[in-house]
Amino acid sequence: MREACQKIRNYMLNENDAAPLRRQVKRFALFVLVLSACFGRPLYALVHYSLNNEFFSYIPLIPVISLYLIWLKKPQLPRQAGTSWTGAVVAALGGFALLLGWNWVVHSGWKPRAEDYLTLMTSSFLFFLVAGCLAFFWGAICRIIAFPIVFLVFMIPMPGAMLDWVTSFFQYTSAVTAVGFLTVARMPVFRDDLTLHLPNFSIVVAPECSGIHSTMVLLITAVLAGHMFLRSGWKRVLLIVFVIPLAILRNGFRIFVISELCVRVSHDMINSPIHRKGGPIFFALSLIPFFGLLFLLRKSELHDPKTVDIAVKV
Repeated sequence: MREACQKIRNYMLNENDAAPLRRQVKRFALFVLVLSACFGRPLYALVHYSLNNEFFSYIPLIPVISLYLIWLKKPQLPRQAGTSWTGAVVAALGGFALLLGWNWVVHSGWKPRAEDYLTLMTSSFLFFLVAGCLAFFWGAICRIIAFPIVFLVFMIPMPGAMLDWVTSFFQYTSAVTAVGFLTVARMPVFRDDLTLHLPNFSIVVAPECSGIHSTMVLLITAVLAGHMFLRSGWKRVLLIVFVIPLAILRNGFRIFVISELCVRVSHDMINSPIHRKGGPIFFALSLIPFFGLLFLLRKSELHDPKTVDIAVKV
């Protein structure tokens, strides 16, 4: 009987300790609703744009993943939450600065692309969201959920100029890599900018051949995998950086395969499903070396006493 009373008393104490945090969560939820209503138009435009654009189709999944990561960390969250008005004000000023910058750009006569508008508006929204986190959950809670909050950066679309540069980078590097594969396979090839001249056939490395969408998905996967499975900072960075050469090799290999098929089988292979819809196949192939590296990095940490100790503390 005494033990039962003690359990009830402990439960009531825990409930009383958790009450302030629950109130903060409710207030923050109300803040997010009001903030989302204020940014309703750009957020709707962001969702609509991402659903109709192959490259940005991953964006609606980002907040879902972020919420899931916070839910996983729920047992680690302390009962009390602090407040950092200084940090909240600084973050809010950043959001206001982006809004003012957008108004100045529009009134100056410059006509930005859709990506530029969404980049500024989404960035401003996230600044205000961070301000709310600092105002409602500063302290240990913010430190614990820092990664899920920072992960929301992937909601921000690339500005137009940056997207063009990245696409061009992967186009040229993929073309050069494909030439390397073809040379090793002893296929006569001459590269003229982004055009590969083969025997009785030429293939152009178009922007669609850059594989930028699958590269972005692989980059997000690397960030998540590094956070969840690796403890060493430099190993996380290595896994993320590995995505770039891996993406170039994957794109080059895809161009190589299509070129070989067009020359050795039929020119009509350029219109075959392996060209038009074969992206997921080559993406799956790129996951083999990716997870192989992740396995090796993870295994090295399990045999390192320092990282094991850190993992236990975390």
